[in-house]
Amino acid sequence: MSLWFPRLAAERSLRARPVDAPFALSLFDRNSERLYDLCPRAESFGLQRGMTLVHARSFCPGLLTRAADPDADQRFLRILARWATRYCPWVGLDGRDGLFLDITGSTHLLGGEEPLLGDIRARLARAGLSARLGLAGTPGAAWALSRFCEGIAPPGENLSRIGSLPLSALRLADQTCTSLERLGIATVSDLHNLPRATVARRYDPDVLRRLDQALGAVGEQISPLQDAPGFAARLTLPDPIGLLDDVMAGARRLIGHMCTQLDAAQKGARMLRLTFRRVDQENRSVELRLARPMRDPVRIAALFERGVGAVDAGYGIDMIRLEAVEIEALGMRQLDRAQNREKDSLDDLVTQLGNRLGLDNILRFQPVDSHIPERSFTLVPAAGSRPAPAWPSRRPRPLRLFAPEPVITSGGGSRQGLEPPTRFRWRGSFLTTIGAEGPERITPAWWENDAGWRGGLRDYWRVETGEGRRLWLFHTPQAPRPQGWFVQGEFA
Repeated sequence: MSLWFPRLAAERSLRARPVDAPFALSLFDRNSERLYDLCPRAESFGLQRGMTLVHARSFCPGLLTRAADPDADQRFLRILARWATRYCPWVGLDGRDGLFLDITGSTHLLGGEEPLLGDIRARLARAGLSARLGLAGTPGAAWALSRFCEGIAPPGENLSRIGSLPLSALRLADQTCTSLERLGIATVSDLHNLPRATVARRYDPDVLRRLDQALGAVGEQISPLQDAPGFAARLTLPDPIGLLDDVMAGARRLIGHMCTQLDAAQKGARMLRLTFRRVDQENRSVELRLARPMRDPVRIAALFERGVGAVDAGYGIDMIRLEAVEIEALGMRQLDRAQNREKDSLDDLVTQLGNRLGLDNILRFQPVDSHIPERSFTLVPAAGSRPAPAWPSRRPRPLRLFAPEPVITSGGGSRQGLEPPTRFRWRGSFLTTIGAEGPERITPAWWENDAGWRGGLRDYWRVETGEGRRLWLFHTPQAPRPQGWFVQGEFA
């Protein structure tokens, strides 16, 4: 059976955030933003996939769009594949928007083929998904029915059911279909009635192979979807234990066993869960979120000790289970001992703090390629990034950077105000300039609509005051003097 989701991407997005308007997903392709998928309401305005977004809005000014996420669509399709195992144990992916189900021996569980198809349609409709189903004795015929003529092909009647369908129902390339149509061969039956020797001489062997696969003359192998390998270990104890040392001894045994499995699969754990079953049949769990994928049993056990020590063992623990909830690829690394030890220590510190405060709350600065001071850096979670090897070597920047604050000048600088004022008031204090270095002219990015830089270019000065403060002042030449001076940072 072939199960096709013609609007998988759009309906997945609408399930998360419904809208009551024409809706489409867009994706940047061929130097323009194009429609990737859309809902039936948008199609009623004449919109089609592949149309540029500007062209689409001319047909439908009220069109709502979101950015497409093909990777999320594939994850959702895999979730649907796991759901489909309720009807049969054998489910495979069919491209980016379909599934193949081998329901041989399963139809009687729901009363036959028609009730089974009806149950699938009803459940998907309740989930907000539209689907087209085709059932036949071969994957090729089922694929053709789901795309072009939804229904069931009885045994031995594949040709009669798909014979009137266009050649694209055989999964042939568009160029091949166009070439055949120019010769007056428009349907599957037309192709079947041609002498095979003639077709074999003039066209690629794939043409006859696809025809034979659809009609059952040649077998077609489709691999079922394989679940991702799971990493878990369990230890059942003959007698209950409750002391921390005994519990940690059992946990270390499980951790060592799991790390061996992870190492063989070139994987690392990002989240681990230890579950303890007490003799009163209650469970206690300890979760460990790691800053980096890890499979070092010694380090993992040390990071678990604090959480395990807080577990109430009750009258004793008789079973311990360890599960890798989140895993990531982790290849081999060639590092010297000092470098490896330094990075591991930092990762362990982030892990310990993250399990108390939340990994997303531990941030680090990363450089950004921008000459605008407030945009030359960004804050990212420390658990999902690496320290920058080197920051760009620009002119000195203040240790503290804040929003521009105006100053009140009481003494103009030399050269008719082109230098910092000799005396000014800032944050309620009068300051005297004893040294200045500059200017450093920074021009705003014309392609960005930044309200803070609408005043135009700025001339920055590093100013040292007699009161001991070292400030970063800038002047906007477009502003009238002397009101155009601001403080934006302070050096150490």
